[in-house]
Amino acid sequence: VQLQASGGGLVQAGGSLRLSCGASGRTVRNAGMGWFRQAPGKEREFVAAIRGSTTTTHYAGSVKGRFTLSKDNAKNTVYLQMNRLKPEDTAAYYCAADYAPYSILSQLMQPSAYDYWGQGTQVTVSS
Repeated sequence: VQLQASGGGLVQAGGSLRLSCGASGRTVRNAGMGWFRQAPGKEREFVAAIRGSTTTTHYAGSVKGRFTLSKDNAKNTVYLQMNRLKPEDTAAYYCAADYAPYSILSQLMQPSAYDYWGQGTQVTVSS
């Protein structure tokens, strides 16, 4: 399985970006998919996840209400719509896929739950 993240860039505070994560080699239909981010000098942190079986989503408190995760099974792609961006959202964003059959949302908040990772796409928000 290969994950290809794209859509990052430089945006002013208050702006929007949509990240995409395209998968090849296996369908994402029943996969738990997650987005994480990592700023320089900081640990990788959870941003959002979607369960494969129910499409239930969960967000980190810092992005809830501003970010929306969605999945297009026909395109085998997961999206992260990011609105009202803040300078503190600046980081490299990574998508990941979990193919365990019964992962719950609390598990999907942990990087260790994921089998495959994309290469990351940089998001920079200027003040």
